Order: sequence, then C-alpha cells, then structure tokens
Amino acid sequence: MEGIKIVTIGGGSSYTPELVEGFIKRYDKLPVRELWLVDIEEGREKLETVGALAKRMVKKAGLPMEVILSYDRREALKDADYVTTQIRVGLLDARIKDERITLSHGMIGQETNGAAGMFKAFRTIPVILDIVKDIKELCPEAWMINFTNPAGMITEAVLRYTDFKKVIGLCNVPVNMVNGFARLLNVEPERVTMELSGLNHHIFATDVFVDGQSRLEEILEIYEHISPEDAISMKNFSTLPFSPEFIRGLHCIPCPYHNYYFFTREQLEEEWKEYQEGRVRGEVVKRVEEDLFELYKDEHLDVKPKQLEMRGGARYSDAACNLICSLYNNTGDIQYVDVRNNGTITNLPADSAVEAACIITGGGPKPIAVGELKPQINGTIQTIKTFERLVCEAAVTGNRDLAVTALNMNPLCTSDHDANAVVRDLLEAHRKYLPQFFRKEQQE
Repeated sequence: MEGIKIVTIGGGSSYTPELVEGFIKRYDKLPVRELWLVDIEEGREKLETVGALAKRMVKKAGLPMEVILSYDRREALKDADYVTTQIRVGLLDARIKDERITLSHGMIGQETNGAAGMFKAFRTIPVILDIVKDIKELCPEAWMINFTNPAGMITEAVLRYTDFKKVIGLCNVPVNMVNGFARLLNVEPERVTMELSGLNHHIFATDVFVDGQSRLEEILEIYEHISPEDAISMKNFSTLPFSPEFIRGLHCIPCPYHNYYFFTREQLEEEWKEYQEGRVRGEVVKRVEEDLFELYKDEHLDVKPKQLEMRGGARYSDAACNLICSLYNNTGDIQYVDVRNNGTITNLPADSAVEAACIITGGGPKPIAVGELKPQINGTIQTIKTFERLVCEAAVTGNRDLAVTALNMNPLCTSDHDANAVVRDLLEAHRKYLPQFFRKEQQE
C-alpha cells in the first residue's frame, strides 16, 4: 500500500495534537496513510479524548489519513515505518512523587536531572526495552523516534543493552536554542545551525552559524550582558543568566538545563518554595493537563489549542515530525538528536549516546564530529555520562547499590546519606513500577 504507517506509543499524551498538526502540515512531503495512537487501559480516557480531537483535525484538513486508536501495541506495530515513543510510566503522579520525595531530602527534584531523572529512567527503560523487542519482531526496518524523557539515558540503554541500531533520541532544547540564537541575531531560524557538544539536557553550543558562517563571537558578546528576559530559557523552570566572566571563560553557550548545575543553590531555593506551596512542577503540569483535556473534549475544537505551548515540551512533537520527514525524504538537513557517539566526541566512549548536530539522511542521522571536548566542559560532561551509564545498568539489573552509587556521582546529590535515603524512599514509593529492584525480596 502507498503511504506511510506511523505508530505513536503513548498516544494519549497531551502533546499528540502537536504531533498530528505536524503530520498534517507536512502531508505533501510525508504522506501518512495510517497514524496509530497506542496507549494502555489506564490511559483509555485520555486516548479516547485526544484521539477524537486528532480525527477532527485530520477531517478539517481534508486528508486521507486514518487515525486508529489501539490498546494492543503488537497489533499496532505490525509493518510500521516509524515508531514514536512518548510514554510516562506511572503517569504524572509518579513524577510528583519523584520531585516531592527528592526535595524532602534537600535535593533538587527535576524530572530529567538528579534523583528524579534517575527514577524516571528506572521506570521507563525496562518498558522501552520491551517495546524495542516488539519492533525488532514486527517492524524491524522501522525507525524508532524516542522523545520520552530522560531521552539521553533511554537512547543509551537501547544502544547498550540491545542490538537495535535504528533508535534516535529527540529533545526540544536544541530547537529552542536555535530559535533563541536566531532571535538574538535577528535572523530567520532556518538560517541558524549549531555545533553541539555534550549529552541530552547537558549540551553546550560550541559554535553558532548563520548561513554556514560562524557567529559565535557575536553570540558570546551578546550573552555577556544578556538580561534574564532575553536569555534562552525553558517554560518548565526559571532561568538565570550566566555571568560575563563565566561565558568568556567557557567560550561557548550552556543550554538552559545547566542552570541546575551552575545555579544549584538558587534553583534549590526556588524548588523548595514551590514544594512548600504545593506547586512542584509535576503538580503544575497536572493542572495544565487537566485544563488541556477539558479543551480537547470540545467537539467543535479541530485545531491544536494555543494553551498546549504552556507545557514545557512544546516543539517536541514538531521536531519529531521534522525528523521523520527528513528521514523519509533523505533531505540532508542538519538536526540535533541523540545518537551513538562513534567518535563524534573523541573522549567519550564510542558506544555511548551523545546529543549532536547530525545530517539527516535516508540511512539515518550522520553526526558531525566535534573532536575532543575542551577542558572547560569536559569534566561536567564526563561526570554526567558516568551517571547515565550507571543509571542504565541499575535500571536493567535492579542493583540497589548501583542506584546509590549512580546518585552519588551526580553533582545535584548533597551527600551519601541523602542518596541512600532518597533511593530507599523512591524505591518504596514506586515499588509497583520497579519489580527489577524487588526480585530478591519476592524470592524469599
């Protein structure tokens, strides 16, 4: 049959309307014949709601794209061309526990960083590895596009613990950085490209180009005196501008998530205030999602509502559509994704995942080499990669000691005592979703 079959696992996500909008506006280049939205029974209400909106959006566009809702992942995956994953194991209640329990021990609780990011990985990696098994059996030629967080660690786990190579991790942070640099340089975003060095949510823009010409020195000068309002930021946390001295010394631009590592005290103070007021990020997002799904239920709504931009992951889905379109059409444009290192960064393991500028071809992303990391950024990137590798191993093996060691390796961990307490409390809180850590107990 002509046309493309795309399967979205986690189809009941609030981001799905952005994904559908992306496929609609690219239909002339990316003829999607079937879009399967897959979820679990626990997410039935959300999938039915967002699926109905997706069907209205396609109907309004007048396209021959069939939207199919399914609770049978294997049925959906059969002969798929592309698989996107946007799952949240334990739903937002699990995220809230991650954040609140971590903060209760005086540590930053953020969904992709530190203890909270580690436990999201623990819950998610085994599920993703099961999905990969099904893909290998039912649609082995499909590309898997993952934008489930923590995207870097999930890509690392797939590359390290399976022989499946057609996995690409995706994040909206590089897209926001490109748009931010374009705004600061007063040029169109499509003219801007970056050299990226680092890992998911731990990247540095080590060069910035407009029409292929480096504008790094100009960006550095702007960033030395930038206001909080003009700095590149994310919607899901407050961003502080880095000092001129730090920017000059780094000679590159950190991504917004580096605020957690370079403004740890300030971020912890802000998060502690939110914790006391009952508005940790997961609680805020839960309220935003409730409002979004009320909008989605409107039978007259047939477009993506603007309120979706309030979610911190805005542009994730659009980036996914862009990536699939480029893979399908062998466009050779530059995008920023998580892939196997393969010497892209020479002082990181070849078999680890890195986030890099890549040329997108029909044969997959081809990362653009950056060589050896300079000393200013090498240490922090090596530390986070060590953390990621230990987290992945603990997620697969259920080794509690390794979980404590991994957290101790993370700069956001305040002490070994706190690491033990957080791991103990979060394991108990998420016992239902972490059977790998309780096997011995079950055998006794």
